[in-house]
Amino acid sequence: MPRGRRDVLLRVANVNPDSVTTHTDRVLYSAIGVFILLYFVYATVGGAAFIDASSNYEHPWYRWLVGPLVASGVVAYDRAVVGRVSISYDKLESTDPREFLRKPTIGLYAGRLGLALLFAVIITEPMMLARYQGEIDAHLNEVHNQQLSHIDTNGAVGTWTARLNQLKLENAADDAAVQDLTARAAQKRLDARKLYQQALDDSDGKGVTHSPGCPKGGYCDNLVRRSRLFDDQAAALDQQAGKLLDLQRTARDARAGEQAALTRQIGEQRSVNTRAVTADAGFGARTAAMWFLVKNDFWGVGIFYLGITLLLVALDCAAVGLKFVSRGNGYERNEARGARRREHEAALLHEREIHDARNYGEAMARVVADGIEAATHDESVARESAERASAVIRRSMAMPDEIRRLTAHGGRHHRPVHAELVGPEADDEPRVGNGRHRRHLRTPVIVTEEFPALPGNPNRLP
Repeated sequence: MPRGRRDVLLRVANVNPDSVTTHTDRVLYSAIGVFILLYFVYATVGGAAFIDASSNYEHPWYRWLVGPLVASGVVAYDRAVVGRVSISYDKLESTDPREFLRKPTIGLYAGRLGLALLFAVIITEPMMLARYQGEIDAHLNEVHNQQLSHIDTNGAVGTWTARLNQLKLENAADDAAVQDLTARAAQKRLDARKLYQQALDDSDGKGVTHSPGCPKGGYCDNLVRRSRLFDDQAAALDQQAGKLLDLQRTARDARAGEQAALTRQIGEQRSVNTRAVTADAGFGARTAAMWFLVKNDFWGVGIFYLGITLLLVALDCAAVGLKFVSRGNGYERNEARGARRREHEAALLHEREIHDARNYGEAMARVVADGIEAATHDESVARESAERASAVIRRSMAMPDEIRRLTAHGGRHHRPVHAELVGPEADDEPRVGNGRHRRHLRTPVIVTEEFPALPGNPNRLP
């Protein structure tokens, strides 16, 4: 197999193939690469299932965009943990392999375990909800019916239902009053029919008197009169019932309108309540239903749920777990050895550069100090030579008395130099402008005596 194709799993595990020199390390990190790829698929499906469950299983198209993003984030964390080698940069000159690596960072692995548990809850839960969707739907239906019954009893629907029942009772009372009159009228008519039949029987000689005919004032005649009286009473009761219905008509119409309005409101409110209750079937409600099933059927649903969760957590932590238990293997030692060697070389080079810079600074300081000392010596020699030359010139040359007085003056001169060279100005002497000077310079005193030149001068005067 070509080397590039053989190192694909090592690249997935984020390790350096050049440092994997043993078969054991190659198998180890290849297995880690396989677990990372499996977890990417698992996290993608789990993230999509979470988005699907959050949208009440409406199957949004963007769920397959969120899943890979979540999986990429966790895979990046795993690759960072697996590819990281905790190299110790202490005692770089040591060749003991136990000095190559630092102690493992517990917080890094604890954080990954916490992330695995979090993802197990967030990603595994939607998958389990999809697994037990039938049982969850049945439980949610029962819960929704209980909620609707409670709302109908205690909510606005309950109040309207009580008022509707009250109106029905009032209608029933009115109906009972009319029905009572109608029943009494019917009973009167029935009694009248019985009496009249008895009168007919008596007139035929089959009655109580056994005498045919119906003479006036006789028993048959009395029966006929009583029958007619009952008919009149029945008619009066019918009239009372009709008048009562007329009196009740306005109230009945008002109650009928109120009943229709209440019935319509109750129907609308129940529709709203039904939609609201049935909409409570999202991720939270299904999770609660799932935990209800786990608690009430632990040895059936609970064991399976717990086993799947542990399996997915193990898959989640497999890559980091293999990295943790294989600490100090040949790959990590090779990486640590090369990194420590480069660090040691860099440290030695840095130390040499610092030493060279320090020597260079000291040399430059000495050169500058020597230059300053030489310049100071040259300046003192020049000053001393100038003083000696001035002394020789003064001894060799004759100067006027005015110059001698001027040079012999030890204090600060308060008069200009030309005042020492010129005499006092005569009052009658004309003033002549001479540039910026307020008065012209007087003719200096010129010494006409000849003085011999300096000794050793070939051009001295004869």
